[in-house]
Amino acid sequence: MMTPQDLRFVALIAAASSLAAVARRLDISPSAVTQRLRHLEERLQVRLVDRSSRRLQLTAEGSMLAERGAAVLAELEAMTEALAAGRGAVTGHLRVAAPFGFGRAYVAPAMVALRQAHPGLEMSLILFEDPAHSLRDGQWDVMVHVGHLPDSRLVLRRLAPNRRILCAAPAYLAAHGTPSQPEDLRHHACAVIRENQADTTLWPFTHAEGHGTAIRVHPALASNDGAVVRQWGLAGLGIILRSEWDVAEDLRSGALVALVPDWTPPPADVVALLGARNGRMARTERFLQVLGQALRPVPWRG
Repeated sequence: MMTPQDLRFVALIAAASSLAAVARRLDISPSAVTQRLRHLEERLQVRLVDRSSRRLQLTAEGSMLAERGAAVLAELEAMTEALAAGRGAVTGHLRVAAPFGFGRAYVAPAMVALRQAHPGLEMSLILFEDPAHSLRDGQWDVMVHVGHLPDSRLVLRRLAPNRRILCAAPAYLAAHGTPSQPEDLRHHACAVIRENQADTTLWPFTHAEGHGTAIRVHPALASNDGAVVRQWGLAGLGIILRSEWDVAEDLRSGALVALVPDWTPPPADVVALLGARNGRMARTERFLQVLGQALRPVPWRG
């Protein structure tokens, strides 16, 4: 007889890169994980993990159990939530993934409000640098994403509009001149963010009349942290291309100046990604409602 705890254990193994990673998730020793796995295999009389592989890899039986077990766990969780919803409660464990900056500024406060309204709800917030890695990891119910979306079969919901804005500090422009068109960027210091495998040095623009161009910048500065790139822009070190939500207040105060107003970079709308099953969860729906309310009206356009 298998238990839900057994299925959750197998799901952790399927998602992990090593048994040591499973041990960290469970906050137990690696030897305890190995022993638990051995006892489960003995009870089922089947090998779940391929010991001959140099990396953690499930056997065919282990993969089947992980896949079908995930469906069973999802159904059990849905039934539990349905019973709780009947008495007006939201329960379970909400797992949210979000970019560092936007997650701190908007997602974390929304989760505070959600927890205050539903104290029986457990929550985890994972802030990431690399959305592609987080998409592969899959250990979340909702991923809040800003900007270009990698190809994905996940359900998508648009939460808020968000432009990308080319800008620089007045001190930089006074010292180096103001570009009048995207081609001028070839002769300016630019700061870029490198947070995934995307080509972040190719900056596309569309003119108000409809034609477009793409400029290859040679970055004088680069970081995997958008907050650092913004700081460099504010310090007058170079021209930056940042999300509207991140620099709207700087633009209003004059700390940054928007450039090439006739040319528009592609938008970077804020969206939510969720799996087909997770979309039915009461906790997921309630979180999206709370976050959606926090983003209406759009706060960076206030």
